[in-house]
Amino acid sequence: MAQHFLLSPAAKTLSLVKVMRMSEEEARTAFRKIRWTETEGEPICPECGCVDHYDLKTRQVYKCKGCNKQFSITSGTIFHGRKLQVRDILAAIAIFINGAKGYSALQLSRDLSVDYKTAFVLLHKVRESIETARDAGALSGDVEVDGAYFGGYVKPANEIKDRKDRRKKANQSGKRQSVIVARERGGRTLTYVASTEAEGVAHVAANVTKGSTVHADEASHWDKLAAYFPIKRINHKEAYSKDGACTNQAESFFSRLRRAEIGTHHHIAGKYLGAYAAEMAWREDSNRVANGFQFAMVMGAVSAAEKSSKWCGYWQRWA
Repeated sequence: MAQHFLLSPAAKTLSLVKVMRMSEEEARTAFRKIRWTETEGEPICPECGCVDHYDLKTRQVYKCKGCNKQFSITSGTIFHGRKLQVRDILAAIAIFINGAKGYSALQLSRDLSVDYKTAFVLLHKVRESIETARDAGALSGDVEVDGAYFGGYVKPANEIKDRKDRRKKANQSGKRQSVIVARERGGRTLTYVASTEAEGVAHVAANVTKGSTVHADEASHWDKLAAYFPIKRINHKEAYSKDGACTNQAESFFSRLRRAEIGTHHHIAGKYLGAYAAEMAWREDSNRVANGFQFAMVMGAVSAAEKSSKWCGYWQRWA
């Protein structure tokens, strides 16, 4: 039996021990080289782009010689205004990477001995960076589409005579949302959050290249896709795969998202559902990539992402 990739030495090229043993100055040097690759780590003013600066001795900030603005190593990035040391941020990202099924803010707050609110915002900033940096463009080739519902849990009544069919809309809480996934076979995964699975038809039509073959189950709303693409349908009551039609890779994504919900986060509904879905799409797409390369990918995304309008000042309600 072949060895699973995550168990192989090729999958483990990132050492959390080495990251945690870095001094703050070493961490700052590493972050600078990732952020300002074109100058080999020499700071560039985020306001005017000038490379000439002063190193202030009283604080770990720089002063631009061009516009006289002061800026730090994270100014203008997703971690703009951060208070954590850079080494702790690198450690948090390394821990996040190694969570194959996701990583909860509560566990990160315990690992780094920081407040839960700090860990919560930090992880969501990482998710936002990943979502921003992921490959754009329409999907092509064989594309599998599917949808699944999350949130809106209604606790059943104690006595069986009082219980209702929670599948019916009248007996739901109104908070249930659908995650629609479109996934290339052997390629990228795109996610979309809507109130119903049927709304995914327009999303698929807009994000899949003409001429691609779409695979879907026999839900009636997917019938409309036949007007845009050649479509293959699979009846899951008969088989998981038949005559070349299947949605197994889309189902694989939902399996990962469900495991993250049940075993790690316990609740991924509401306005944060899209962020968790995008994270799991990235994890699914990079599940055969070494964790060291994943770390480099996320660090590049974090250093390139701009200041977050959603998460900067989140707990203070500035945003």
